Amino acid sequence: MDMWIAVVIGIVEGLTEFLPVSSTGHMILAGHLIGFTGDKADTFEIVIQLGAILAVAVLYWRRVLRLFGIQDKASRLQPGPKLNLLHILIGILPAGLIGFALHKYVKLLFMPETVLIGLVVGGLFMIVAEKQRGTQTAEKMDQITYRQSFFIGVAQVLSLWPGFSRSGATIAGGMLAGTSRAAGADFTFLMAIPLMVAASAYDFYKSIDSFSSNDIGFFVTGFIVSFIVALVAVATFIKLVSRLSLTYFSYYRFILAAVMLVFVLAGKLS
Repeated sequence: MDMWIAVVIGIVEGLTEFLPVSSTGHMILAGHLIGFTGDKADTFEIVIQLGAILAVAVLYWRRVLRLFGIQDKASRLQPGPKLNLLHILIGILPAGLIGFALHKYVKLLFMPETVLIGLVVGGLFMIVAEKQRGTQTAEKMDQITYRQSFFIGVAQVLSLWPGFSRSGATIAGGMLAGTSRAAGADFTFLMAIPLMVAASAYDFYKSIDSFSSNDIGFFVTGFIVSFIVALVAVATFIKLVSRLSLTYFSYYRFILAAVMLVFVLAGKLS
C-alpha cells in the first residue's frame, strides 16, 4: 500500500481524535474519498488510534501515576479531593458495556451516510450543552464528583454512533452536569486511555485475520504519524478549550456534513 495513505489517515486521526469533531467519522469519510476501505482499512484505523492513545499517556503520565497512588511532592501538597480510579471506572463503564454488547450492530453504522447524521446531531448536542449548561461546581478535574463521572459516562454512550464524537459527547455531558470545559476535557482525555486501549484491543482481535507481516511498515508509519500529530493536537486543545465555545466546533461539523453530503449524493462516497 502507498505510504501516503498511511500518512494522510494518520494525520486525520491525530488531529481529530481528541477534538469534538469525531475522529472515527473523519477517518471513514477520508477513507472513502481516497478509496481506502475494507478489512485492511478497519484494522489500520485501530492501530493508529493506539498512537493517539500513547500521546495522551505521555502528556498525562503524572495524572496516570496519581490514579495508582504514586504522587510527586507537589501533588501530595495539594489539598482537597483527588480524582481516583473509581471516577474513571464509573466514566467508562456505560459505553464499555453497551459497546461490547452491541459491537456488531455498532459496526453496521460505520458508513458515510450515518457519519453525516452523527456530525449534525452531535453538533446540536454540543450547542445545547453550551446554552443549557448546569451550575459549574467542578472547575478542575479533581473536583469532578462520582455523579458527574457517571453522567459523563452516560453521555459517552452517544459516541458509539460514528460521527457523534467521543470527546464532544463527554465534554458536553460534563458541562450539563456542572463541570467546566477544561475539567471535562481533562477527564475525557484521561478516561480515553483505558477505554480506547480495551476497545482497540477487542477490535484488533476481531480483525487479526486481515493483518499480515507485509503491512508492518504501512501500519508503523500511520502509528508514528498519529502519535506525533496527536501530541500537538492535545496540547493545543487543552489550551483552547477553556475559552473556546463548543459551538464553533459544531459549526465546523455542520459545514463538513453539508460538503460531504454533496459527495454522497454524487455517489463519490459509496
